[in-house]
Amino acid sequence: MTHGSYKQFCPVAMAAEILCTRWTIPLLRELLAGSTRFNDLRRGVPRMSPALLSQRLRDLEAAGVVARKPVVGEPDLFEYRLTPAGEALRAVVEGFGFWGQRWIDSELSLNHLDAQLLMWDMRRNLYLKPLPRRRSVIEFLYPEQPAAERQWWLIAAPEADADCAVDLCLVDPGFDVDLYVSTDLRTMTAIWMGHDTVQHAIAAQRLHLTGDRTLAGQMQAWLGLSPFAKGERFVR
Repeated sequence: MTHGSYKQFCPVAMAAEILCTRWTIPLLRELLAGSTRFNDLRRGVPRMSPALLSQRLRDLEAAGVVARKPVVGEPDLFEYRLTPAGEALRAVVEGFGFWGQRWIDSELSLNHLDAQLLMWDMRRNLYLKPLPRRRSVIEFLYPEQPAAERQWWLIAAPEADADCAVDLCLVDPGFDVDLYVSTDLRTMTAIWMGHDTVQHAIAAQRLHLTGDRTLAGQMQAWLGLSPFAKGERFVR
């Protein structure tokens, strides 16, 4: 990590050499959120090239922030897990998120829409308790998006093991759909980030729910929202 060194003994400068390279903080966000395998990390940072992702993981491993270990029974696969030094960065990364939620104008953040990142975040933060104790299939439709990112399926199985209780599909999984959610990506992102609500978007006819009335009525509860959605916002 000596390339671009600040050449200062100050701990702030030394930490910045490790943490302030491009994509490092978003990658740490994914690791802290529980992603451990390369492909899962890629889904959390979809605009990061695989080559750069590999390089950043090597950098973090060399810095003692991440440990790479082979997957038991699958010697060609590896998991990347945070070391105690990596776990100690939780407050730092969360601080970035809450600072951004409070001080960066929501209109500016909503100029950077990403269906894959949004759906991946929703998948891992879905709140299962309000859902029926059976498999629920929820299809999200973003009519204005390119065909490859227009339809997404969240499959929630509250009775399943925690690691597989919610699945995300970009290809029709072949199950009957319990609830169709049709909206534009900006509206869904604003709801997810806490800038809007399900009820308000429905009233404004920007969000349309079709199917199971119980699922529809409890959407704000099971959606979960971004971990930063409850962060206090600065009113300009």
